[in-house]
Amino acid sequence: MKSLLQKILDFRKKRDWEQFHQPKNLAISLSLEAAEVLELFQWTKDGNLPKDKREALEKELADVYYWLLLLSHDLKIDLDKALEKKMEENDKKYPVKKAKGTSKKYTEL
Repeated sequence: MKSLLQKILDFRKKRDWEQFHQPKNLAISLSLEAAEVLELFQWTKDGNLPKDKREALEKELADVYYWLLLLSHDLKIDLDKALEKKMEENDKKYPVKKAKGTSKKYTEL
């Protein structure tokens, strides 16, 4: 992840784009790219991604990852630590005994 982040930072620096990358703008870009992932599934009959859209999905997921890495870097958030903490919280909210086999939200368990 660090080498990918460095590529992103170098890419941005060479183009002098730091000036445009306020957290709000990065968050908007992240959201827009996530919506483009969702758009690939729009109007599918069975909810599965058509095979001919696989490459497009890879590109959109890469875009999401790009903005996620950049936003977390600029706000000094360690994604590994944040995810570890979130998984611990999820483990408490969704104990296996109550959550196994159900899609209910933790407030409904």
